[in-house]
Amino acid sequence: THLLDLWVYDLLTLLNFQVTGGSSGIGKCIAIECYRQGAFITLVARDETKLLQAKKEVEKFAINDKQVVLCISVDVSSDYNQVESVIKQAQEKLGPVDMLVNCAGTSVSGKFEEVEVDRFKKLMEVNYLGSVYPTRAVITTMKERRMGRIMFVSSQAGQIGLFGYTAYSPSKFALRGLAESLQMEIKPYNIYVTVAYPPDTDTPGLAEENKTKPLETKLISETSGVCQPEQVAKIVVRDAVQGNFNSSVGPDGYMLSALTCGMSPVTSITEALQQIITMGLFRTIALFYLGSFDSIVRRCMIQREHDTALP
Repeated sequence: THLLDLWVYDLLTLLNFQVTGGSSGIGKCIAIECYRQGAFITLVARDETKLLQAKKEVEKFAINDKQVVLCISVDVSSDYNQVESVIKQAQEKLGPVDMLVNCAGTSVSGKFEEVEVDRFKKLMEVNYLGSVYPTRAVITTMKERRMGRIMFVSSQAGQIGLFGYTAYSPSKFALRGLAESLQMEIKPYNIYVTVAYPPDTDTPGLAEENKTKPLETKLISETSGVCQPEQVAKIVVRDAVQGNFNSSVGPDGYMLSALTCGMSPVTSITEALQQIITMGLFRTIALFYLGSFDSIVRRCMIQREHDTALP
């Protein structure tokens, strides 16, 4: 279905999508997915060289000659006034943001006591404040126009805390709290929030993370496999345009979203009933998963102690 058919817009009007972290990985694929359906795109990232390369890749998917890809080089986590200024400049060129995709993020994995202390602060700045600042910069205009969509790209590690993610998981969990609170504020203005929980996805970020990932974390991650960013992009864009609060990928993602729904908003009665009916079954399955994860951690610890004791 065409994006313009899903929102009640004049069919000649193109939507304005702004994607942070849009120079690579899931962010770039989200930009491509939107552009190939007729949207204007503003790519936001730090690295200007990567941005310009991403711009060329996105432009290949144009469906009409009116579409534009604009690039903004800025660190969305460092200074709010700077973020607000550049986003305002982008809106002056392309018009108000119809949908903001907060995809800027970074990851680090390691045992709690081995992760450098300043990395905890850095991840919270990039993964949490890096979503707060752009959202703060567009929300007033969205409320004035009485329409808009905001997506926060979290992670399955933002639904369940895993070995090796003591710095990463909290920064992704924080997005859930922000999204729920914000959704309650802005729903009367016809603005809808989506939190996407992608699994491990084949991106440059994952490749970099794997270089230092603890063995326990690798073995746990292998139980669910790796998704392609194009697949993730299609699913999360569809959910955001439709106004779904949760966006999950694959059977494990669906189960996690049902298990962790708590007091989160629902999009339909059907969704609510599915959560209620499946909760007991999914909790039972989850306990087996947790048991296997604990077993992996114990085996690795025993093996490490055995190796250390050898002469």
